[in-house]
Amino acid sequence: MATKALLDMSANWRIVVGMLANLLSSICIVFINKWIYLHYGFPNMTLTLVHFAVTWLGLFACQTMDVFCPKRLPLRKIGWLALSFCGFVAFTNLSLQNNSIGTYQLAKAMTTPVIILIQTAYYKKTFSNKIKLTLVPIAIGVVLNSYYDVRFNALGTIFATLGVLVTSLYQVWVGAKQHELQVNSMQLLYYQAPLSLLFTSDVRGSALKESPHVFQMTVLFSGVVAFLVNLSIYWIIGNTSAVTYNMFGHFKFCITLVGGYVLFQDPLSLNQAMGILCTLAGILSYTHIKLAEQAEGKSRLVQTPQAYPAVTRKREIP
Repeated sequence: MATKALLDMSANWRIVVGMLANLLSSICIVFINKWIYLHYGFPNMTLTLVHFAVTWLGLFACQTMDVFCPKRLPLRKIGWLALSFCGFVAFTNLSLQNNSIGTYQLAKAMTTPVIILIQTAYYKKTFSNKIKLTLVPIAIGVVLNSYYDVRFNALGTIFATLGVLVTSLYQVWVGAKQHELQVNSMQLLYYQAPLSLLFTSDVRGSALKESPHVFQMTVLFSGVVAFLVNLSIYWIIGNTSAVTYNMFGHFKFCITLVGGYVLFQDPLSLNQAMGILCTLAGILSYTHIKLAEQAEGKSRLVQTPQAYPAVTRKREIP
């Protein structure tokens, strides 16, 4: 029992470390990409192409150092996953381009309920009413944060809707494929990254070749950070769930707003402050309920004799 408790504690700490890595890398890449766009007007899809390439090179380096062992996967099994990732990047960028920040964030918040709907309808996964109710304060918080900046238009609404649908499918498939193919995050991303690279291979890299060396190094550093973001996304979803990752995404949004206020003196209205508190209340409620449900599940497992198969002793090797 003591050994099992230590293993559970170790697993929880690995999840915390993975989320912390995702938090830092996600915030870092936002500021790096913003600097690249503002100072050089670098094409968005070309930067995405660089991110795919560096991600695959990083994974190739990891497998040569025996960090993980590649597993041969049928391309038809992950083709839709790679294509959905390209759609996720393209439609979210188009949504941001054609909508205000508030409208973009409001649409992005719809990803969580859509994921729950997809997993319930197609994967027969059940969510307790308590878990569903935690979406209420999160939705209120997002609306309060975005209320004065919400402006709808036909084209922006189309891109926002497609972005939510494709992003939800992508995040569900990231977790489903890891379990279906019995692979870890690195093994799956090792195949998905080059496929996504092929889907965007028509984007030319001349803009990068003609840029100053300092800028080239900044773009490559952005690629390294993107590698950490992509890897941590796969790892978090594979070890928790797509819903948990989305809840963590709302937390990152709150941290970004607070960080902008503290570090850069960005304006923070009373509505936004209340929205942050509502969102954090929903996230904390979700975390508490999820941990309680997991503990209850483990308790039932311990109390059920059938849960323990007969143990076969292995012969010790002298």
